[in-house]
Amino acid sequence: MSVLSAFDLSGKTAVVTGASRGIGAAMAIGLAEAGANIIGVSASITQDGDEVGERIRALGRQFTGIACNFSDRAAVHQLAEQLNIIQVDILINNAGTIERAPATEHSDELWDKVIAVNLSSQFILAREVGKQMVARGSGKIIFTASLLSFQGGITVPGYAASKGGIAQLAKALANEWAAKGINVNAIAPGYIATDNTEALRQDKGRSRDILARIPAGRWGKAEDFVGPVVFLASTASDYIHGTILTVDGGWMGR
Repeated sequence: MSVLSAFDLSGKTAVVTGASRGIGAAMAIGLAEAGANIIGVSASITQDGDEVGERIRALGRQFTGIACNFSDRAAVHQLAEQLNIIQVDILINNAGTIERAPATEHSDELWDKVIAVNLSSQFILAREVGKQMVARGSGKIIFTASLLSFQGGITVPGYAASKGGIAQLAKALANEWAAKGINVNAIAPGYIATDNTEALRQDKGRSRDILARIPAGRWGKAEDFVGPVVFLASTASDYIHGTILTVDGGWMGR
């Protein structure tokens, strides 16, 4: 097998949560470019996927959009039931949210919402889709972690807790499923120009300080995740388990 063919995803079906914009949209399009058909999931996505779906179909791939409110546990279970009637080869657990407030003002409601979306729903999907992968003896699960899987952040206690949990969940599942032919890993984005970082980028002082620490000297782009996600979704990564791959412009090495 040639090295390039190891990255070929032709005939695979990938589920990408949080697929309507930002990093999730870029991942979905990148996986389609590598040959995969895509099921895109987000809270507001339409069945045809709007612009993301159009771009994927233009590549000659199939796209189906499924709307799901990840803060609603019943909706997440319903999504899992929909996915279990098809063969899912690749699960990208990327959906997420962030709520900013100092710890003394971080309400139960904010905490519960972030943990539900960023951690609980991710476990439920991985568990339910993982059942079919384990039975089949193959599959790739990739979580979106964060720099705050390693660091505490400022005024985002729920988000930091959830992303710390995601890193540990990826390792825990990898420990159980690696011998069963399932690769479970995570990608940890650095400071990326997306909706989640809009407040930081508008804060001139914080933005200046962040850029000063990034060796690459720039905010990341959603497209920076295409190569990493295709790699982890392909046979090129078959001996990689429980890894948190940072895509951060060098931030964690500083």
